[in-house]
This record gives sequence, C-alpha cells and structure tokens, in this order.
Amino acid sequence: MIPRHPQQTALMNTTRHTSIVDRRTFLKGVGVSLALPFLESLQAAGLDSRTPPVRLAFMYMPHGVIMDQFWPRDQEEFLHSPPPILRSLHPIIDQCLMMKGISGVPTTPFGRAPHALELSTWLTARLPDPDSRDRINISISADQIMANYVGAQTLLPSLELATMPQTWKENQEGLHEGYYNHCSFRSPTQPVPAETDPRNVLNRLFGKRGQAGTVTQSNPLDRQMLDRVLGGARDLRRSLGRGDQQKLDEYLDSVRSVERRIAAIESRQQEAALEKNGVAPSRRHANDSALIEVKIPEGDKRSEYMQVMCDLTVLAFQTDTTRISTYISSRPNGASYPELGFSDQHHSQTHYGNDREMIRKVAAINTLNVDQFAYMVKKMHALKEGDGTLLDHCIMMWGSGLEDGDKHRRDNLPFIIAGKGGGTLKTGRFLSNVQGNQGDLLTTLLSCAGIPLDRPIGIATRQINAIKA
Repeated sequence: MIPRHPQQTALMNTTRHTSIVDRRTFLKGVGVSLALPFLESLQAAGLDSRTPPVRLAFMYMPHGVIMDQFWPRDQEEFLHSPPPILRSLHPIIDQCLMMKGISGVPTTPFGRAPHALELSTWLTARLPDPDSRDRINISISADQIMANYVGAQTLLPSLELATMPQTWKENQEGLHEGYYNHCSFRSPTQPVPAETDPRNVLNRLFGKRGQAGTVTQSNPLDRQMLDRVLGGARDLRRSLGRGDQQKLDEYLDSVRSVERRIAAIESRQQEAALEKNGVAPSRRHANDSALIEVKIPEGDKRSEYMQVMCDLTVLAFQTDTTRISTYISSRPNGASYPELGFSDQHHSQTHYGNDREMIRKVAAINTLNVDQFAYMVKKMHALKEGDGTLLDHCIMMWGSGLEDGDKHRRDNLPFIIAGKGGGTLKTGRFLSNVQGNQGDLLTTLLSCAGIPLDRPIGIATRQINAIKA
C-alpha cells in the first residue's frame, strides 16, 4: 500500500486554516491553460513542509558513443575539463554522476541482432524469449514497473515520447520488429507506444480532468483479501517453473496495480472531504517557479524538436502530471541532423573503422544528443521546487544500448545520471570502475526513487551502492 502523502497528513491534522489563494498559470502560444491552486495559508503556518515526489526520466540515443571523446580519464577531468561530448554539462557537472563498467545483457543466442537488442533490452535488462521470436515476449520494463507503483497518483501513469514513428520494419535473428522500435513494455507481451507529435503530448498533459471536488466511489475490493492473495502468490512462486513464474508475475503486477488504485481513490476521497470543508489540496508550493513556456518548433532542425520534447518532460514533472517519462531520441535505424552540416544518417556513419571523417560525424551526433539532455537538466536545475530545485527531486538518465556502434560492444554502456533523487544519489562524481550490469543499475535507480521491488530487474543480482548518497 502506498503511504499517505505527508501533505495529506498535515491537512488531516490541521483544524484551523486561513485564506486559500488560487493561481492560474497560462501556457503561452499553445492555447492551453492550467489552474494550479496552492495552500498559501498552510505555507504561512509552516504546515506545507512536504517533500516533493521523486520523478524518474530516461532519455535514449542509439549506436553508442565515440569512447575516447566520451569517457573522462578520471574524476579531476570529469569535474573541471569534461571530454568534448560532455562539455555542455560542465555548468551543471556537480549535478551529474557517471560510472564506467556497467555491462549490457549478453546477446547469446541473438549475436546478429545488435539493433533489435540495444533498444528492447535497455529498460528490461532481459533478452527476448528465444522460443517465440516472431512475437513480443521479453519483460516488463523499469519505467512501467515504476508506473505501476506511482501511476495511480497522477493524471498520466507514465509518459512515453519518441522523435520518430515506431514503425521500422526489420527482423534481425527472426525477432519481432517491435523489439527494434520499443524500450517500454507494460508486460512481457505488451510494448508501450510512444507519442511523436508535441501537440498531442500537450493534449495528453492538459486534457479534460473532470469536475473538481467530485467524490469517486470506493472500489469494493477487500484490502484484507488482497493481502492474502499477494502473500499466497509469493509462497506459490517458489515452487513454479520459469514459464509459470512469468505468468504469475504478470498477475501479481495487475493485482498490485489494483491495490494502488484503491489507495489513490481513498486519497482522492480524503482530499474531496477536505475541499468540501473549504481546504483546497495542492501539489505545489507558493514559492515554486512558474510553469515553463512550451513553444512548438517550426522547421527541420532535429535539436529544436528534441528540445520541445524535453520541455514537455519538464512541464509534466513540474505539474506532477506524471512521475515517469521515457524519450527515445531516435530509432536504431538512425536519423539525420541537418543542423550539423551533413545529411548522412546516424547509423550509416557508426561503422566507421578508421575513417576519421565518419568518426567526426558520429562524435558530432553524440554531442548534439548530450546537448539536449544538458538543456533539459539545466532547465530543471533553474526551477525552484520546495526547499530546492526540480532537479533535486528527479533522477534523469541518459544513455545508449551499445558502447560503440562500430563493433556493437556492450561491455561499458554509456550512462549519465543527473539529479539527486530526493537526496538518494551523490552527484558530482565519475566512478571509473563500477562492477555491475544494466539490470543492477535500473534496480538501484528504482530503489532510489522509492519503488519497492520483490524481484530484480532482468539480469540484476544486486544494487550498486557506490552511486548512492
């Protein structure tokens, strides 16, 4: 069961409140408005001392990096003179964490399917089922594990974004084409489609929310019965084979989702009761930064398109519309970046061998992608939230499913983490010899976001305590 929000506790324990102030902030240029009430009286009385929720975002780039222009030599270089690909992060390098030594999922028996695996395994940390290659069967992804836990508390359980339509047709090693296009999976057999149109994303973020103060009827499902079901299922799981364990895990995920939605209904009922008595609940502090302005770009610059998607992620987190976001900056088949002065597609340049010009182009593409991540992180660091910044209460992960695109290696997957995760992560560091795999990293990040796990993610065997505060 999700614990009661600290602000709800403060509201329930408060018997006297003064005036309530409502604020309406307008998103200029897109014809959308959003009402944001806040409890000025509670803040003045020192009662609005809640800790903002932790949000988690993933931003993906295919084909790996030019390693000698990405990895710092040591901590000193990381902090004071980052390698070329990382230079846009220098102003906020103290808010970032890098680690070298995170290995990817071993590719056997799919050695000739690097691009189908680089994206599909990125958040699942698990290979597709080799016995059912022509259909999706992999694992629930880390973002959707978190969405199952916190999604009932927000308008959108999760937000999935992409730069390009997820329609590429390719079947490496006989694998279903969906592995080539998706990194988010609601269940082992259900990929989550991503939205590519910024205007559609705005509509999802600020669509009709229903009548304020409406009391939702309680779900009749007995909580005591849920506890018995979950407890019995955990005991049963130990005696099952792998296939049946997977089926049971899917069932447990659905039961937990129901349980958390019941908790959310109860929370909304409590808020409705408070509102009926003249107390308007709020998710924002009076001194938080105003909402950012989002402008839909015109033209063919991919960087501008990526920036608006980053802005939408920031806005979704600012308004607590969702607490989990995933952004696929391009599919593994590659994309072109006309603002860089060449029309070659990303993928075509990654098999560079010793060609210095191709290496230069891939490094430029790497740099542009990290620049967009830096753009988003800088914006979040500049926005006040509670007693800190929006970034303080987020975990932002940028990375790729390959170490380098030329040889398709996966020994040291490139990752950049930004944000302190509500105080759970220690940033401003480069850890040059971390021993772990991508499942270990995902398991650790979800733990830092406050998500309890009853089983590891993918191939994980432990948490990476070295990155924690």
